[in-house]
Amino acid sequence: MWLKQQREAQDQLRRYSSTTSTRKPYIMPQGLSLPQRGVYPEKCYREVPAVFFQVDKQVKIVGNSTNNRFFNVIEVCCKGWRRYEYDWSRCVPDCGERCRENGFCLPGGICKCFDDFVLNYRNNCVPTCPLGCPHGQCYLNGTCRCDKGFELDGSRKFCQPQCNQTCSHNEICLEPGKCVCAEGYARGLRESNVMGCQPMCVPDCGYGHCVAPNQCECFPGYQKRLNRTSCEANSYLRCENGFCANRTHCVCQNGYRFDLNTTSCLPDCGYDCDNGVCISPGNCRCFNGYERKRQRCEAICERGCGFYGTCIAPNVCGCARVQGPESSYQNCELGYCNGEGHCRCLEGKTRFIDKCMSPDSVTTYASQNPIRVNASLIHEFDLLLGRYFVLGSADWYWGE
Repeated sequence: MWLKQQREAQDQLRRYSSTTSTRKPYIMPQGLSLPQRGVYPEKCYREVPAVFFQVDKQVKIVGNSTNNRFFNVIEVCCKGWRRYEYDWSRCVPDCGERCRENGFCLPGGICKCFDDFVLNYRNNCVPTCPLGCPHGQCYLNGTCRCDKGFELDGSRKFCQPQCNQTCSHNEICLEPGKCVCAEGYARGLRESNVMGCQPMCVPDCGYGHCVAPNQCECFPGYQKRLNRTSCEANSYLRCENGFCANRTHCVCQNGYRFDLNTTSCLPDCGYDCDNGVCISPGNCRCFNGYERKRQRCEAICERGCGFYGTCIAPNVCGCARVQGPESSYQNCELGYCNGEGHCRCLEGKTRFIDKCMSPDSVTTYASQNPIRVNASLIHEFDLLLGRYFVLGSADWYWGE
């Protein structure tokens, strides 16, 4: 009798069960953050180091800031907004890591899920019956039956994991039987159960302590600057990506170094970014005419330089029979190096100091680039004849 009743109950469950309950939960494309009709948020302005805009090694960038020529003033979206990827002149609401799927991001960082989706414990929009039931089965009557280790939330719209013991303060139950720190919180290095999950502040609070995610409380005598979170001393230094320890000293975050021109902390790439711009710690963007090879930006010579040449600048070969420092090479722009370590031009071109060009363009080039021509002459003189002379204040002395 008992066995018969059990079979009847199973048959009834099958009748109410959806034939799609074993499929993967339905996921709509990535969440949308679109320009709001009739909403035109104000733009903000920010000064950023002008060096970030340099694309040519030989052309230094002069900033447009009236306060400091080493900065450029750029237009940015204000806090809570971000650039619209399809039209950079527009700003759209910014929800950060939230609302990445199945929802719209609204002004104020509010995530509005699509119909038949609901915001769960991980700030994701998940489908509800009849579309699906993550970690459970969806039935035709619109109810969700959770898998083992999960339970319905208070709204009874989605399944959330169960933890055998109640999670501590600032913790959430991430998966069955496992509590983890909530968003914006982390444990110490030793994962001390005594301290629990503590708030994180990025960047560091400096002269203060972190009381909530990215919220600092300053020690007596220290304060926060406008639009900054770290607690600092009074100082005339900008100290971005760091904080002022006193009126004349800036403490930089890890991965940054102090730059005297901008009085700020700029990204540090070590010694591997001579031919590029360090745009973030360890991330070097190569100048035009250079490409990333292993750890360095190396020049590109499209025609090559021959067996006896080395590419030392974009389309500039360095010729020498014995390899050495770049200053010991004979420059050979748009040419190649022969077996004697000398610069040679292709047929129809003539060599003018260190550059191969058309014969009829030599005069024009020399008149339009006097500074570069003089520098090239000095370099050639030093390579070919300079070692035979000692230049003094009044006389030249013949060397050995």
